[in-house]
Amino acid sequence: MNRNIKKITTILLITVFLVQCSTVPITGRKRLDLVSDSEALPASFSQYKGFLEKNKKSEDVEKTKQIKDIGKKISEAVDRFMRANKMSKEADSYKWEFNLIEDKTVNAWCLPGGKVVFYTGILPVCENEDGIAAVMGHEVAHAFARHGQERMSQAMAQQGLSIAVAYGTKDDKNSSIWNLVYGVGSQIGMLKYSRTHESEADKLGLIFMIMAGYNGTEAAEVWVRMSKKSGKSKQPEILSTHPSNESRIKELKAYLPEAIALAKKFNATEIVK
Repeated sequence: MNRNIKKITTILLITVFLVQCSTVPITGRKRLDLVSDSEALPASFSQYKGFLEKNKKSEDVEKTKQIKDIGKKISEAVDRFMRANKMSKEADSYKWEFNLIEDKTVNAWCLPGGKVVFYTGILPVCENEDGIAAVMGHEVAHAFARHGQERMSQAMAQQGLSIAVAYGTKDDKNSSIWNLVYGVGSQIGMLKYSRTHESEADKLGLIFMIMAGYNGTEAAEVWVRMSKKSGKSKQPEILSTHPSNESRIKELKAYLPEAIALAKKFNATEIVK
């Protein structure tokens, strides 16, 4: 190992040891935690407000009410869990809001702090109330697991590591090769992390929708319908930011019994202490 490689390794190891981590409740996964709510939430709430000002809300009163009601029930289930597990301060930081936007895009998303958007284009794929709850649970889970804050933390760490690699290889005749390897490796690493977030949100969302009283079997069925609508992707899953539809269907079906058991446990009054 030459001097520059040793230098890179040392810098990377120091960076790793300096990184702050916390644990995602329920799944127990260690997450990067460099961005506080006080830093992330004001920007998130401002972005959400700006989005609503520039995009048309659905005029379908019934569907809009359905989105808001389902969102309320699932967020209340999450709130119960947090307050029963010594997370009241974190629970207080969420400002849950659910809106239906008139747009053919087949999508829904959630910003840090509980700001959720559904597009009307995803409703046919949801098909029914339980299907909407499956998608809603998934989006609420992103906020619960602080995936937005973690992605911001990842970006900060990646920027720092890029600087470290550039410094460590500046005098190396093979620096272009090392930077290329780092660039490709970090890109795939970030993609994998995004898939980790999606899979985690699938599982947490399944638990939350069941806690709120919805039928968990619909979570996998939503992706069956999504797969039929979109067709099979030709892109290798390793280069995708999301798991394949087939992977999600398989994992959601396999996880359903555990999700039902956990939902029952978390809804039990015994956990409230």
